[in-house]
Amino acid sequence: MQTSAVMVGRSRKRRGPKHGGAQSKLKVSSSDSQKKQKQKQNPCGFLDKMRAKLSGGHFRMINEKLYTCTGNDALSYFKDDPKLFDMYHTGYQAQMSQWPEQPVNKIIKWLKDRSTSLAVADFGCGDARLAKSVRNKVFSFDLVSNDPSVIACDMSNTCLESSAVDVAVFSLSLMGINYPSYLTEAHRVLKPGGWLLIAEVKSRLDPKTGGADPDRFIKALLELGFKWEARVPNDPMHPL
Repeated sequence: MQTSAVMVGRSRKRRGPKHGGAQSKLKVSSSDSQKKQKQKQNPCGFLDKMRAKLSGGHFRMINEKLYTCTGNDALSYFKDDPKLFDMYHTGYQAQMSQWPEQPVNKIIKWLKDRSTSLAVADFGCGDARLAKSVRNKVFSFDLVSNDPSVIACDMSNTCLESSAVDVAVFSLSLMGINYPSYLTEAHRVLKPGGWLLIAEVKSRLDPKTGGADPDRFIKALLELGFKWEARVPNDPMHPL
């Protein structure tokens, strides 16, 4: 999976199987026999692979759920069974580990190149890696809190006062059918002239694969009150 580069904008606010019967016969080829023999010789490796497949399947199921429900529904979903959140993030981390570069690292670098006085709101923070990697004050929000520094909430309704932060971050976290409300909330909590940083999966901004048109997405941001600034320079993994 590829991700886009970080998109940067600024706030323009003014202050204010079927089974056979008993006669069925099971045929096992020599290659099948060899595979089973290897599995017997290395049961741990085989079990690890099976666990990984199951974990991946659960991750895809939960991921699909999060993309097709509201933030409030997702919050209730994880409240009913908190283990699902751990399962989701285990699969998420496994997937991310296969990427040559993680978007959050670009955001971390962006912040480190600027003043540590900038207050940050990290929407969909996961394990709060951003907050743990910079010296800035970071408000970390997600659906479930497994860390004292993470605030569990529906990201369309955070606890921050209006015009409270200088930077709002969405790193692969614009999920759910009401994600525009997250951006509206980001605009509310940003100070006038504050920065909006977005990193998103390439397919989410590619109409050819069912994603949003990037130009229309940017236009919607402008209508929310943001001013377009820049896209991170092109590279093979981050085409925007």
